[in-house]
Amino acid sequence: MGWCRGFRWSGCHRRRGGRAWSASGGDSRPVSMVDSCGQSGESHQTARNPTMTLTIIILTRDEAQHIGRAIRSVQSVANRIVVVDCFSTDLTVAIAQSHGARVLQHPWVNYSMQFNWALSQLPADTEWVLRLDADEYLTDELSSEIASALATVDPSVEGINCHRRMTFQGRLIMHGGVFPIRVLRLFRYGCGECENRWMDEHIKVSGSTLDLKGEIIDDNLNSLTWWTEKHNKYASREAVDLLNLDHGFMPHDSVAQFRGGSEAGFKRWLKERVYARMPGGFRAFVYFFYRYVLRLGFLDGREGTAFHFLQGFWYRYLVDAKVEEVRRYMRERKVDAPQAILQVLGIDVAR
Repeated sequence: MGWCRGFRWSGCHRRRGGRAWSASGGDSRPVSMVDSCGQSGESHQTARNPTMTLTIIILTRDEAQHIGRAIRSVQSVANRIVVVDCFSTDLTVAIAQSHGARVLQHPWVNYSMQFNWALSQLPADTEWVLRLDADEYLTDELSSEIASALATVDPSVEGINCHRRMTFQGRLIMHGGVFPIRVLRLFRYGCGECENRWMDEHIKVSGSTLDLKGEIIDDNLNSLTWWTEKHNKYASREAVDLLNLDHGFMPHDSVAQFRGGSEAGFKRWLKERVYARMPGGFRAFVYFFYRYVLRLGFLDGREGTAFHFLQGFWYRYLVDAKVEEVRRYMRERKVDAPQAILQVLGIDVAR
């Protein structure tokens, strides 16, 4: 979301000659950019070590009811707040601007591509980056810890872990073995990036990390109908990653590690090496039983029962059903996986 060694990738590439703020970047061009921070591009300066800067990146689309809360939660520690928006039709952009954020707009392919594009747009003086979702916020404890850590962090440290929890229908989920989870969200600029996946992507770094005790809270205020529609889309994206394990139609970028890695790396190893090899459908039952019975998910009350059933069983079963639908299309039409995925799930993995 301890990750004593962080995620391993190709290495730390300092970006001292990085980009100035620009409406273009390589082959991918944002359609528009809105600058509300003045000529310097700085906002919410703090009393921390003046040689250290912290940039917050938030990806959005129609997040008007969340974006203000997210930005307010980081204003005490952020030197710069960047919102990368995918052409919201509500007041997301206006609210972000009113809170001092700089807004870039860019077409969406998937989360990892959008986030890595955002990294490529940061100015050269960026030191540290924090990834935050629009429906998340930092607790006061975590904000204080971040300010202290960045003032004294050892130069060898490339990433900082914190805890993440989630609410569902207004209730903080405490059981089921799901939360809190340690996540790497804060990293030294040029030393980390988002792994290239369609779903369940993580930040990876090559160097050492340290752990904080504070939490990021995921508290989405949308309706249950919105939640199920969103997870239907998530299921299609996760089906792509599962199919790629078998068919290898795109590079396999994974933080999976059995030993010596992170909490998330070990869970990814279990997912790819154990869960993915179990029979489709049946594994959803097994996972739900583990969460709801063995890990006491039933203690989360009525809202928790709905969460563990929908997220721990319904969603997992839906992923398996979509995987089987694509495989059936491949057999009947005698086409390869990318073509079947495009026709069945509407996802162009060649992009």
